[in-house]
This record gives sequence, C-alpha cells and structure tokens, in this order.
Amino acid sequence: MLSLEEAKKLVKLARKTLEKFFENKKFELEKTEEKNLQEKKGVFVTIEKFPDKSLRGCIGFPSPTLPLTEAVQRAAFSAAFEDSRFLPLEKEELEKIIFEISVLTKPKLIKIKNPKEYFKKIEIGKDGLILQNGPFSALLLPQVPLQFNWDVEKFLENLCYKAGLTPDYSYNKNTKIWKFQVQIFSEKKPKGEIIRSLITR
Repeated sequence: MLSLEEAKKLVKLARKTLEKFFENKKFELEKTEEKNLQEKKGVFVTIEKFPDKSLRGCIGFPSPTLPLTEAVQRAAFSAAFEDSRFLPLEKEELEKIIFEISVLTKPKLIKIKNPKEYFKKIEIGKDGLILQNGPFSALLLPQVPLQFNWDVEKFLENLCYKAGLTPDYSYNKNTKIWKFQVQIFSEKKPKGEIIRSLITR
C-alpha cells in the first residue's frame, strides 16, 4: 500500500513529465532511489479536464512489469499523446487539466465453473476487470461502473464491447476474466492539493 506522501510524489511526477516534455521537446525518464516507489506495480494515469472532470486521456499498464515511477511517467506521456480517442495534448492545456493515478493490485483470475458465478464474485465499486478471449482484451477500472451506474451485468457487457466483442462473450468458455483493486490519488485542481480518492457508490 502506498502512503499519501508517496502517492503525492507520483501525481506530481506525472505532471512534471509533461511539463518537461513541452520544455525540452523529448521524453526523459526521471529516476528515484525511493525503494517503495521502485516496486513493480500496474498503474493507470487518467487526465481530466478541469473543472468538469471530462476525460482527456487514460492509459496504463495493468500488469506489474515496470517500477512505479517509470510506469507513471510512461503512462502519463501515453495518456497525453497516444490515447487514440483524443488529439495530442497541447501545452496550454496543462493549466486546465488534473491528473489521477490508479495503482493496481496484481490481477487475479476469477475461477468459475459457470459464468453466472461472476455475479457473486465481482463487487461493483471495488473490483476492476480485465477480459481476454484469444487476441481480444480489455480493461475497465473500478471507477467506471460507478460513473455510469452499471450493475455487474452491464459492467461485463461493456467490458466485452471495449474488447471488440459482442456482450455475450462474458459467457464464452474461452473467455477469461481477472479482477483487481486500486488505490486512487488525484489533484483537486490543476497543480492543487493531492488527495486519496475514495470509490463510493
């Protein structure tokens, strides 16, 4: 578990990554010696417009393959410039966006004998999901179903849609679904106070 002080450094690092890019016109990794921030964890960086909190970019690494500080910097850069849903971020937008970081637990495969067991094994507001069926895959953070008031069935359907599959694929015998939890930290306003965000129903 990250402390709030450690998380503050990561959120500030996400913003600093983009500030440095606009100054130097190149992506440069900043290193840290703090042991806890070097632990390998999955992480997503979400960029939102302020004050309406509409999405401006969100990309991350679901698996714990990179040290936290490196993963945050790479995810921040990708969320700003490589999210195919949006145009690349412009420098003047830095004063009008807030950063949110979701640090993931290691995903655990949901073991089932019958797909209907998913309804008992997935908790809205707590679990994020990863779906895979052959070359098709998708991830949704636990914040998402709350934003749209989805139940577990809708959560699974939209996970299938995101993977490019029809909604019934959550019942397909070749589909695998993992769940994970997150710690979420975000700026209250651009360059403002950084808080631990609670997922609430």
